[in-house]
Amino acid sequence: MADIVKKATRESYGEALAELSEVYPDLIVLDADLAAATKTGIFKKACPERFYDCGIAEANMMGIAAGLAATGKKVFASSFAMFAAGRAFEQVRNSIGYPHLNVKIGATHAGISVGEDGATHQCNEDIALMRTIPGMVVINPADHVEAKAAVKAALEYEGPVYLRFGRLAVPVFNDESTYKFEMGKGVQLKDGSDVTIIATGLMVNEAMGAAEKLSSEGISARVINIHTIKPIDREIITKAAKETGVIVTAEEHSVIGGLGSAVAEAVTETAPVPVIKVGVNDVFGHSGPAVDLLKEFGLSADNIAAKAKEAVKLK
Repeated sequence: MADIVKKATRESYGEALAELSEVYPDLIVLDADLAAATKTGIFKKACPERFYDCGIAEANMMGIAAGLAATGKKVFASSFAMFAAGRAFEQVRNSIGYPHLNVKIGATHAGISVGEDGATHQCNEDIALMRTIPGMVVINPADHVEAKAAVKAALEYEGPVYLRFGRLAVPVFNDESTYKFEMGKGVQLKDGSDVTIIATGLMVNEAMGAAEKLSSEGISARVINIHTIKPIDREIITKAAKETGVIVTAEEHSVIGGLGSAVAEAVTETAPVPVIKVGVNDVFGHSGPAVDLLKEFGLSADNIAAKAKEAVKLK
């Protein structure tokens, strides 16, 4: 059996920017003194004349990004999710979102899997924050292939986009030769009739693992990857709700305001069914190895499977 290839989506982000620089001469990348960590340094090496380090001043960087976009440039502004979505929220809202400018925010090191950096850097609130900004697209890719495709799709989209990337290397399960990214469209990875597991980001791979565990116990689980949390694919979610009768969501984010909330909002309007959320339960993280933290906070295939069994009993 071939070894499973693992890669952090932040690396995919940097590689995609460098590749796209050859096709888009008007592509400019900004960073907040974190190019080595966000991997925009890959772009910097390829196109130093189109890379600008704005220093440890994320709010100012967003203003610069807005100004460049207003002149017609295609701009990516990058930092850790905690700083891109948190520290610079006002500037993202007022300078980028309000005028609906063509700025793409590349936010890396999101979620609990930042690990040893601890609670101050483990941003589990960014999806919730970005979802509230009118017209902001929110994308959270699940693996290397999807991340690269998402960067290209964001670049080709006219308007603000928030892209969420991780620090931790995760399994690459999509086939680059066949994968097609469609903004706003969910991807059904496995069919099932008893319960639907809807996941995003690094939790998609865990959701597939949970489905395998459930299958061994005679429970048929449908698995859906929602890479675009806003606009969300209401059609695929509604169909799953009607056909399986219960949903479990899984995300490396707070259970408040993220994927789980978006899914619950969708089914409440169209096909009311129980929705159980797997995520960070209204607590701060803490320092520790990423893999251990994911298990501690229940962001695992085992916990998703356990929640799915609970969900089936609610039907």
